[in-house]
Amino acid sequence: MRPLRREEHVILERLLELVPSNARPSSDYKLLAEDMKDGGMGSIRFTDESGQLRKMGRELVTAEYIDEDQIPVSISINLDEEGRFFELDFWKVNFEPLRRYPRPEEVHSAPPPNASRG
Repeated sequence: MRPLRREEHVILERLLELVPSNARPSSDYKLLAEDMKDGGMGSIRFTDESGQLRKMGRELVTAEYIDEDQIPVSISINLDEEGRFFELDFWKVNFEPLRRYPRPEEVHSAPPPNASRG
Protein backbone atom coordinates (compact mmCIF):
# COMPACT_ATOMS: atom_id res chain seq x y z
CA MET A 1 0.00 0.00 0.00
CA ARG A 2 1.13 3.50 -0.76
CA PRO A 3 -0.31 7.01 -0.74
CA LEU A 4 -1.78 8.27 -4.00
CA ARG A 5 0.70 9.96 -6.29
CA ARG A 6 -0.04 13.59 -7.08
CA GLU A 7 -1.00 12.82 -10.70
CA GLU A 8 -3.37 10.05 -9.56
CA HIS A 9 -5.06 12.39 -7.11
CA VAL A 10 -5.41 15.09 -9.79
CA ILE A 11 -7.01 12.66 -12.30
CA LEU A 12 -9.31 11.27 -9.62
CA GLU A 13 -10.48 14.81 -8.84
CA ARG A 14 -10.97 15.56 -12.56
CA LEU A 15 -13.12 12.45 -13.00
CA LEU A 16 -15.17 13.32 -9.92
CA GLU A 17 -15.95 16.69 -11.50
CA LEU A 18 -17.90 14.70 -14.13
CA VAL A 19 -20.14 13.14 -11.45
CA PRO A 20 -23.07 15.04 -9.93
CA SER A 21 -22.12 16.09 -6.40
CA ASN A 22 -24.98 14.12 -4.84
CA ALA A 23 -23.68 10.91 -6.49
CA ARG A 24 -20.05 11.19 -5.38
CA PRO A 25 -18.83 8.68 -2.81
CA SER A 26 -17.51 9.88 0.51
CA SER A 27 -13.77 10.36 0.56
CA ASP A 28 -13.48 11.23 4.22
CA TYR A 29 -10.99 8.42 4.73
CA LYS A 30 -7.37 8.24 3.62
CA LEU A 31 -7.08 6.64 0.18
CA LEU A 32 -4.16 4.30 -0.30
CA ALA A 33 -3.27 2.57 -3.55
CA GLU A 34 -1.79 -0.61 -4.96
CA ASP A 35 -0.53 -0.75 -8.53
CA MET A 36 -2.46 -3.27 -10.60
CA LYS A 37 -0.77 -5.73 -12.96
CA ASP A 38 -2.17 -4.25 -16.15
CA GLY A 39 0.83 -4.17 -18.47
CA GLY A 40 1.83 -0.63 -17.56
CA MET A 41 -1.49 1.08 -18.29
CA GLY A 42 -1.54 2.80 -14.88
CA SER A 43 -4.51 1.21 -13.08
CA ILE A 44 -4.59 1.26 -9.29
CA ARG A 45 -6.77 -0.43 -6.69
CA PHE A 46 -7.74 1.64 -3.69
CA THR A 47 -7.11 0.03 -0.34
CA ASP A 48 -7.33 1.03 3.26
CA GLU A 49 -5.37 0.11 6.32
CA SER A 50 -7.92 -2.51 7.39
CA GLY A 51 -6.87 -4.91 4.63
CA GLN A 52 -10.53 -5.89 4.27
CA LEU A 53 -11.31 -7.95 1.16
CA ARG A 54 -13.60 -5.97 -1.13
CA LYS A 55 -15.33 -6.70 -4.42
CA MET A 56 -16.15 -4.61 -7.47
CA GLY A 57 -19.59 -3.09 -7.22
CA ARG A 58 -20.19 -0.68 -10.10
CA GLU A 59 -18.64 1.87 -12.39
CA LEU A 60 -19.10 5.45 -11.20
CA VAL A 61 -17.76 7.38 -14.19
CA THR A 62 -15.81 6.79 -17.37
CA ALA A 63 -13.77 9.32 -19.30
CA GLU A 64 -11.25 9.16 -22.08
CA TYR A 65 -8.19 10.85 -23.48
CA ILE A 66 -5.73 10.33 -26.31
CA ASP A 67 -2.25 9.15 -25.29
CA GLU A 68 0.92 10.62 -26.76
CA ASP A 69 0.94 7.93 -29.48
CA GLN A 70 -2.61 8.94 -30.55
CA ILE A 71 -4.18 5.78 -29.05
CA PRO A 72 -7.44 6.25 -27.07
CA VAL A 73 -7.41 5.45 -23.37
CA SER A 74 -10.49 4.84 -21.23
CA ILE A 75 -10.34 5.76 -17.54
CA SER A 76 -12.98 4.64 -15.03
CA ILE A 77 -13.59 5.07 -11.34
CA ASN A 78 -15.06 1.85 -10.01
CA LEU A 79 -16.74 1.53 -6.63
CA ASP A 80 -16.93 -1.49 -4.35
CA GLU A 81 -20.15 -3.14 -3.19
CA GLU A 82 -20.48 -0.58 -0.40
CA GLY A 83 -20.06 2.41 -2.74
CA ARG A 84 -16.48 3.21 -1.71
CA PHE A 85 -13.62 3.89 -4.12
CA PHE A 86 -12.37 0.55 -5.52
CA GLU A 87 -10.28 1.17 -8.64
CA LEU A 88 -8.98 3.84 -10.94
CA ASP A 89 -8.93 1.72 -14.08
CA PHE A 90 -7.02 2.65 -17.23
CA TRP A 91 -7.57 0.73 -20.46
CA LYS A 92 -5.57 1.59 -23.54
CA VAL A 93 -7.37 0.12 -26.55
CA ASN A 94 -4.21 -1.48 -27.99
CA PHE A 95 -3.23 -2.92 -24.57
CA GLU A 96 0.16 -1.15 -24.61
CA PRO A 97 1.60 0.77 -21.64
CA LEU A 98 0.75 4.45 -21.29
CA ARG A 99 3.30 6.71 -22.88
CA ARG A 100 2.30 9.62 -20.65
CA TYR A 101 -0.07 10.02 -17.74
CA PRO A 102 -2.96 12.31 -18.76
CA ARG A 103 -3.22 15.94 -17.79
CA PRO A 104 -6.62 16.91 -16.34
CA GLU A 105 -7.51 19.15 -19.27
CA GLU A 106 -7.09 16.21 -21.68
CA VAL A 107 -9.64 14.03 -19.89
CA HIS A 108 -13.19 14.26 -21.24
CA SER A 109 -16.43 12.52 -20.44
CA ALA A 110 -16.90 9.32 -22.42
CA PRO A 111 -20.17 8.67 -24.25
CA PRO A 112 -22.55 6.18 -22.64
CA PRO A 113 -21.71 2.54 -23.54
CA ASN A 114 -24.61 2.20 -25.99
CA ALA A 115 -24.18 5.59 -27.66
CA SER A 116 -23.30 5.74 -31.31
CA ARG A 117 -19.80 7.05 -32.01
CA GLY A 118 -20.58 7.91 -35.65
